[in-house]
Amino acid sequence: MIPMETQLQSIFEEVVVSAAVCNPRKTEIIEEAFPGMFMDTPEDEKTKLISCLAAFRQFWNGLSQDSHEQCIQWIVKFIHGQHSPKRISFLYDCLAMAVETGLLPPRMVCESLINSDNLEWERTQLWALTFKLVRKIIGGVDYKGVRDLLKVILEKILTIPNTVSSAVVQQLLAAREVIAYILERNACLLPAYFAVTEIRKLLLPVVNNSGAICNSWKLDPATLRFPLKGLLPYDKHKQRCPVLEDQLVDLVVYAMERSETEEKFDDGGTSQLLWQHLSSQLIFFVLFQFASFPHMVLSLHQKLAGRGLIKGRDHLMWVLLQFISGSIQKNALADFLPVMKLFDLLYPEKECIPVPDINKPQSTHAFAMTCIWIHLNRKAQNDNSKLQIPIPHSLKLHHDLIHSIATRVIKLAHAKSSVALAPALVETYSRLLVYMEIESLGIKGFISQLLPTVFKSHAWGILHTLLEMFSYRMHHIQPHYRVQLLSHLHTLAAVAQTNQNQLHLCVESTALRLITALGSSEVQPQFTRFLSDPKTVLSAESEELNRALILTLARATHVTGSDSIQGTWCKDILQTIMNFTPHNWASHTLSCFPAPLQAFFKQNNVPQESRFNLKKNVEEEYRKWKSMTDENEIITQFSVQGFPPLFLCLLWKMLLETDHISQIGYRVLERIGARALVAHVRTFADFLVYEFSTSAGGQQLNKCIEILNDMVWKYNIVTLDRLILCLAMRSHEGNEAQVCYFIIQLLLLKPNDFRNRKYPEKLYFEGLAEQVDPPVPIQSPYLPIYFGNVCLRFLPVFDIVIHRFLELLPVSKSLETLLDHLGGLYKFHDRPVTYLYNTLHYYEMCLRNRDHLKRKLVHAIIGSLKDNRPQGWCLSDTYLKHAMNAREDNPWVPEDSYYCKLIGRLVDNILSSVVFFQAL
Repeated sequence: MIPMETQLQSIFEEVVVSAAVCNPRKTEIIEEAFPGMFMDTPEDEKTKLISCLAAFRQFWNGLSQDSHEQCIQWIVKFIHGQHSPKRISFLYDCLAMAVETGLLPPRMVCESLINSDNLEWERTQLWALTFKLVRKIIGGVDYKGVRDLLKVILEKILTIPNTVSSAVVQQLLAAREVIAYILERNACLLPAYFAVTEIRKLLLPVVNNSGAICNSWKLDPATLRFPLKGLLPYDKHKQRCPVLEDQLVDLVVYAMERSETEEKFDDGGTSQLLWQHLSSQLIFFVLFQFASFPHMVLSLHQKLAGRGLIKGRDHLMWVLLQFISGSIQKNALADFLPVMKLFDLLYPEKECIPVPDINKPQSTHAFAMTCIWIHLNRKAQNDNSKLQIPIPHSLKLHHDLIHSIATRVIKLAHAKSSVALAPALVETYSRLLVYMEIESLGIKGFISQLLPTVFKSHAWGILHTLLEMFSYRMHHIQPHYRVQLLSHLHTLAAVAQTNQNQLHLCVESTALRLITALGSSEVQPQFTRFLSDPKTVLSAESEELNRALILTLARATHVTGSDSIQGTWCKDILQTIMNFTPHNWASHTLSCFPAPLQAFFKQNNVPQESRFNLKKNVEEEYRKWKSMTDENEIITQFSVQGFPPLFLCLLWKMLLETDHISQIGYRVLERIGARALVAHVRTFADFLVYEFSTSAGGQQLNKCIEILNDMVWKYNIVTLDRLILCLAMRSHEGNEAQVCYFIIQLLLLKPNDFRNRKYPEKLYFEGLAEQVDPPVPIQSPYLPIYFGNVCLRFLPVFDIVIHRFLELLPVSKSLETLLDHLGGLYKFHDRPVTYLYNTLHYYEMCLRNRDHLKRKLVHAIIGSLKDNRPQGWCLSDTYLKHAMNAREDNPWVPEDSYYCKLIGRLVDNILSSVVFFQAL
């Protein structure tokens, strides 16, 4: 019996040797020396393939099942023993045809090819041809086989050194193409969780954006994307690094030198940025034990001794305080005592140091050393230490002024004190809370301890003040705290005790700010934490807040490019919103949504009540109103829960027909309550659009405008920001959408009341109470107002209004008018440049051919800050000269030099040779 190897050699050599039967090795050498010179015609190639396959088929069918694997391994060994790429390619074509015709099993062929000892990366042509064949036939392998192949392919790739000649890179990339094909979701070769299991063994840490959710490497099993959360796969063992300590100490000494020579140091010079940066770095490296705190302090003392550098001492102590305040409870007192040695060096005064001007933001730093002493003294007392640390005489005045703000606020809340918090206390607490370095004692305590305590104590005045602080003073809080507060606010809004006009307005305004101010890169990481229970971060009642969240999701999805992901990661959130507050979107708004969100809302379309039916229902309820005579029955009928939210429409009818609202109307408004009244405002917004759309114009239209403004400014029935928010969030189409935006424009520009705002605001229908006969005394006491007003509350609403106007081409001129008159408000916006960037990015398609409107938008927002910022702080002189004054017939096309100068401008700011961004 002829051995298997002999038969196979006969089959394949007969084909590959072909005409060179007498000396096959000589022919092969010639082919290698003159590649491409010996060519078979396609017909010859096909004939040889068919001939070879026919001979092999006859042989294969006569083999036993146990010999199949050995046979394929011999074939692979024979092929890999060839030196001519042409012959290897031909033999691989034979294998491919054998697999494609069902003669050979693809898994067995792939395994033999990859496991071959002759498959080495140095033989680049063999490597490339082999993986091209694997890529061609692996589609026929079952998913378990593909998993095993992925494992051995990855192991094979690991044999390639990190550095290879550029001449062979392309051939080696053939293996990467196989990996990419295996992982391709549309190819469906391998379940994602199998792929992750094999890949994660080889992954190294991924460098990504720094921030609160950094240091990620693990793929999300659901999407095979980096989720940007979690810790790196390192052991928890920490090791002190003396070299790092020395570098940190040298940087602190450098900061002290900079502070000593800076002219405007007390007013916040450029060294402020250096101190802030050092604060974060020191806390990180010491907290994670890469540096020793006492060693660093002693080294600082040694390097500063005899230098006389004291101008920056308060800032140095502020940096040290950030670490001490958060870690002193967990560490030995002895670790912190070297700070007192540093105090003796930097505070040589014998007399009391004067209390600083607390009107300056930097004044808080002057109290840092006193705060450190308080921490050390308390630590000594709690540890029953015999060590006594008397307050240094020079710090006595500072010590007398300092107290625990949060503790004081909690005590006031428990006592249900009617005394408003001191403005200085509120302002100081606001400044302390924005420091991330002391989050465990600051913002974390604010969210998890202070707010719940104040709420349980029903201290509504303090609660209102804390929410105002968060809205108007605390702009740089980490996103997970902001989302946590949003969840608290939704809980607050549902509680009966907050159902009062001023507090409910404050809760909803704060929630709106939190939603719209979320950064595009923050949205997905934060909200994916709530996918299992999205109800906690959604409003069960406010359609406007839920719509604002959807708009934020759309913007974040677009700006971050996550709309390329198949499906919608936030589908559960969207579905819960639709369950809470079913609604539709206008086609011009929907067309700007990323594709996944568009698809969701098209599939979840909600039937809308026709405007004609709304008008009919209003007329019917108005007839009931006029026919009823019993006051108590009227009040009960129109304020009861479940009554159609049409009462503001009825008040409109009363003013339209009689120019008068009775005292009963006021009583009904009072009984409805703040929370339920929002639904009435929403319906009223739709009713207004119908009324203005069907108005005959002329005197009737002027009458409608006058009544609407009276309801806002004369009778104080509804606040301007709430009414415009509802109007901007409705889903009108075509002419009705234009009418809606026309009403918004009239409300903002027609009366002078908004632009010439009066203070204080009236939030409890005071104007109506004064007009009714007899007048009604107002019983609701106002909560303290420190920061808020209608203009500041209106800013996030104005953000939304601008976006709605951008979506509808026919109202472009109206938007330009609004920007001309109200663009100055962006002087008070907490993130004007970020808002402008997001707007231009999200609406790039809408604005692509509307250069004039783009310039108007940029000019209005950036120009509003001209009095607060130096010339050229945001836009370069070149841009201001050419782009902002461009002619439509001769558009400015930037040259390469423009972009080079932009990079130079960035470098200059990094090196502090030009300082534009220090106060931003």
